[in-house]
Amino acid sequence: MRLDKLLSQATVFTRSQAKIHIKKGKVKVDGDVVKNPAQHISDNANVEYMGVSISKPKLRYIMLNKPAGVVCANKDKDHPTVFDSLFVPNVESLHVAGRLDIDTTGLVLLTDDGQWLHQITSPKHNHRKVYQVDLDTDITEKQIRILSEGVQLKAEKERSKPAQIEVINKTKIRIAISEGKYHQVKRMMAAVGNHVIKLHREKVANIMLDDTLAEGQWRDLDALEIKL
Repeated sequence: MRLDKLLSQATVFTRSQAKIHIKKGKVKVDGDVVKNPAQHISDNANVEYMGVSISKPKLRYIMLNKPAGVVCANKDKDHPTVFDSLFVPNVESLHVAGRLDIDTTGLVLLTDDGQWLHQITSPKHNHRKVYQVDLDTDITEKQIRILSEGVQLKAEKERSKPAQIEVINKTKIRIAISEGKYHQVKRMMAAVGNHVIKLHREKVANIMLDDTLAEGQWRDLDALEIKL
């Protein structure tokens, strides 16, 4: 990790402030003053700022119960973002692992672990995402069959991968997919002649939304959830 990144993540300094302090000679690495903010620091290096030991911060893994009307973006001039609910230091270093539309509710995962982010979002890892879907009209056997076999979506060369469907009632289903195409569930339902009224994500991979979290609340993932 770069020295300026380490200092900014382990303290209240922004990245630009960290660079200034480093260039002023306020940071030592293994007892030597280092003035190069870009210098890479090993995991076992002893880093000090003004005589105070600086530790590499632990990677963070967070689940959030996203309300409707909130966007999965760092900043938005018109709407609140998922980051507005997180009262954690260096929130700008967190990234969303699988975005939800503004009107879709439920499980959102955030992390500053780039490798974990790639693993959970990359299509090649085939992680399932489970949604509860409220429909405009009754689901039919034909629609279930087509969804279960794979749907041809507009502007897509190949059909979507087969979905798993659980019927809750005539206008509510649970659907599990292993892809992450743009507006995929909504487009799949439109392709079979139905319409999504409400969409709620319940699960990603082995991570189930904690039912004790009210909308807008969050918690850290536990070790088993992080393991995937």
